[in-house]
Amino acid sequence: MRRLAVLLCASVLLAACAGGPAPRPSGATAPVLPHDLGPRPAPSLVPGMAGNPDMPAPVPSAIGAQAAEQARGLVGSPYRYGGRDPSGFDCSGLVWYVYQHLGVELPRRSVEQRRSLPAVPRESLEPGDLVFFSSPVDHVGIYLGGGDFVHAPRRGKRVSVANLDAPYFQLGYAGAARVPAP
Repeated sequence: MRRLAVLLCASVLLAACAGGPAPRPSGATAPVLPHDLGPRPAPSLVPGMAGNPDMPAPVPSAIGAQAAEQARGLVGSPYRYGGRDPSGFDCSGLVWYVYQHLGVELPRRSVEQRRSLPAVPRESLEPGDLVFFSSPVDHVGIYLGGGDFVHAPRRGKRVSVANLDAPYFQLGYAGAARVPAP
């Protein structure tokens, strides 16, 4: 029962970072949250995962180490829903910003980032890999190594370092992906 309560709290808190604002219908006064993110491909169809012979698992590159270093340098930046620069970041805006400055064009929303990149098993994580949370995916961070990752948690918080082994993130872990070099 305690595990269920923690999982529910994790999903509510991580829902604050769904990857940037969705388009507003005319006359809307509050942001429309991207709850209908569509179906994810079956695990065997995700590039780089077992069962998909068309694409081997990605090879680590130096860009990951550069991304991890840049992400660490942004720790302390404020959270801002839809933010994608140091004046304020949401989770996917942080990822987008870091990789944009390294010459890599990524989708803006966390669910699209997850769908567009080759999966990496947790035991093969390298600095710069993206770690995803919740189902459907609505939170992302940049892996630093040693179980640590940088993320923009939610309103009222700042970009910070967290650990994958914290119960909150263990329960919500939804996989990882590697960004290929440009």
